Amino acid sequence: MRATAHNQRLLRGQSPSYERLQARFAEEHGDGISQPQIVHCGWGRLLIGHTFPDAAVLAEELLSEQPGERDIALYVAAPQQVLAQAPQQLFLDPSDTLRLWFSDYRQARRGFRGFRVRRAQTDADWQAINCLYQTRGMLPIDTAKLTPRHQGGPVYWLAEDEDNGAVIGSVMGLNHQKAYQDPELGSSLWCLAVDPACSRPGVGEVLVRHLIEHFMSRGLSHLDLSVLHDNDQAKKLYAKLGFRELQTFSIKRKNGINQPLFLGPGPDDNLNPYARIIVDEARRRGIDAHIDDAEAGLFTLSQGGRRIRCRESLTDLTSAVTMTLCQDKRLTHRTLSRAGLSLPAQRLAGSAEDNAAFLAEHGSLVVKPVDGEQGQGVAVDLRTPAEVQAAIERAQPFDERVLLESYHEGYDLRIVVIGFEVVAAAIRRPAEVLGDGRHTIGELIDAQSRRRQAATGGESRIPKDAETLRTLHAAGYDYDSVLPQGKRMAVRKTANLHTGGILEDVTGILHPTLAEAAVKAARALDIPVVGLDLLVPAADQPEHVFIEANERAGLANHEPQPTAERFIDLLFPLSHGVGD
Repeated sequence: MRATAHNQRLLRGQSPSYERLQARFAEEHGDGISQPQIVHCGWGRLLIGHTFPDAAVLAEELLSEQPGERDIALYVAAPQQVLAQAPQQLFLDPSDTLRLWFSDYRQARRGFRGFRVRRAQTDADWQAINCLYQTRGMLPIDTAKLTPRHQGGPVYWLAEDEDNGAVIGSVMGLNHQKAYQDPELGSSLWCLAVDPACSRPGVGEVLVRHLIEHFMSRGLSHLDLSVLHDNDQAKKLYAKLGFRELQTFSIKRKNGINQPLFLGPGPDDNLNPYARIIVDEARRRGIDAHIDDAEAGLFTLSQGGRRIRCRESLTDLTSAVTMTLCQDKRLTHRTLSRAGLSLPAQRLAGSAEDNAAFLAEHGSLVVKPVDGEQGQGVAVDLRTPAEVQAAIERAQPFDERVLLESYHEGYDLRIVVIGFEVVAAAIRRPAEVLGDGRHTIGELIDAQSRRRQAATGGESRIPKDAETLRTLHAAGYDYDSVLPQGKRMAVRKTANLHTGGILEDVTGILHPTLAEAAVKAARALDIPVVGLDLLVPAADQPEHVFIEANERAGLANHEPQPTAERFIDLLFPLSHGVGD
């Protein structure tokens, strides 16, 4: 039966059931016999529940899941029977299943520009998709395991930036009619991901619409997808497109990948990404992690007779004196200066006349609180006495003592040193938006902030504060301005990740002089774990100026570099290699 608006309305409201679909298979095949249908997606298998003859066979197949993969049994009409086969090893997925009947679909009234959607084809495409998936905490695709397309396997699509060719989004689609001769002519969407650093609006929506319209052109009737029950941002998008809840069930095998789904909220549920990456690595090695205060990122790691307290990457190994050297930027400056390292000129903010004289001497200044973090109260590239005075007043709520520093052009480079060895290096770029000729800058900032917050557990967003407004005014814009199509504009001067900055890993090209200087700085401060900030013309050139040292470096910001692994190696040397 072909998909029509009439028969779609008749089927609407009827959940997939083994009995009804099996009867349809009998009608299609004559003998009523159908083989269990399995599709490998590269990260695991989809087990089509209603094609399995009984619950025991489906449970047995789920229990054969391979290490490092994630199998999903979907359209399971009697999940209680499957769970009863292995209640300690299987669980009911708490995600919601949504369905869009194509007769309900309405095409977009406006278009999004600046990127194209195409199929993944080359090794470079797969590598780019896997990098994207890993940044979003998703499993990578092993193309050698994919069910071939001519056998009903999935198709991966990617969104490619037209300016630089970067892969900024990806989605997987499955044609059910090809995959298992679905008598209801369905399809499904999986693995939607958008680069959290992408500044182009609408990438996720365009990928979903592309998949819908692709399957509509193939004569199919509907598109299903699974979304975590608490992913409100994604649900709003799907509701806008016309998706409705579908009363069906999926079952998975319990493993380390999906552990939060079957254990539910625990004492570590509120850990931020910087604490969680360490706790997860410790537990992977069998090290006990006791959460002392999840909101503050405080936990205690224990193994044998060794016990170490941590606040994210700050540990008992860092002395109180060393911590003071990092927190007080004046002491940091003096300590590194005595070590012979290159630093900007610095002084405490004083009278308006003294501040103006310092500005006249250096031409452009940076203002920052003496004791501050996460980019709070920092203003960069100030060129007039009025700008300097306003920045001082904005910094004082964070610390009454305010520093003035000479401003130096260059890229903001973060080098992570653990155990006096360089583990990771990344260029940090200020938050920017990309004009599309339609949305205001304020709307672009809001869209970018939502994406960053979703990707970082709320740790990163672009604040619409006085510093952002100053940056816009300096460029001749405000929040209500509409940027021309394709125009990029930085909306912050500082590159701090908490204010929407983005990272570009440069560990592999870091100049030896920069690495040596970073280790020298760590030894001068006598700190075992530190994030050092420098300004450089390029990561592969030796010129540099040290800005500051962070005693509580965010290790989660540097994937795929093994920051958490080297951190646990430092704390528990005997655990090295355990769990690999």
